Amino acid sequence: RVGGPGTYVIGVSTLPRVLSLSADEFNEYLAADGVPDILDARRRSGELNRPVRERYSKHVKTLLQAGAVRSAGLDSALGYPAEIVPLDNPYTLRPGQTFRFRVLVDGQPIANQYVLYGGRGPRGNRLAQRSLRTDQAGEGELVVGVGQWYVKFIHMARITSDSVDYESTWASL
Repeated sequence: RVGGPGTYVIGVSTLPRVLSLSADEFNEYLAADGVPDILDARRRSGELNRPVRERYSKHVKTLLQAGAVRSAGLDSALGYPAEIVPLDNPYTLRPGQTFRFRVLVDGQPIANQYVLYGGRGPRGNRLAQRSLRTDQAGEGELVVGVGQWYVKFIHMARITSDSVDYESTWASL
């Protein structure tokens, strides 16, 4: 038991790993997991047929509610290389209200970041995954419904002076 009633943030961050993928595998992953900007860049540069090595790490946060007390202070960053910081306590929101969040990479807000969100309804049914782009302040918002929700993004950059072709940091809340 961590403490009394309230809303808690729990996080985990993985060490970087390197992955080798064929061109088709990498392109499919970019399309399915929400990295359209890199896929477009590969298309424009004629690299769609090029296999890649990617270094990636994952940074996960979850919010847990214990009892009826709704805590403030969830908007503190944990200092992960990539993370999603809630600007609202989702446990205080009713269906149809807006949940706001900020995306950070290396502690800085990222404008125009492609973000995916979705979840499961109260009966466990999968909710359709949707996407949005963050604003100039690195902030996004979505209308919540009943159920369990997630927000996630992958920030990826081309690397030219290393043994890998791309480096990505994954964040989810």
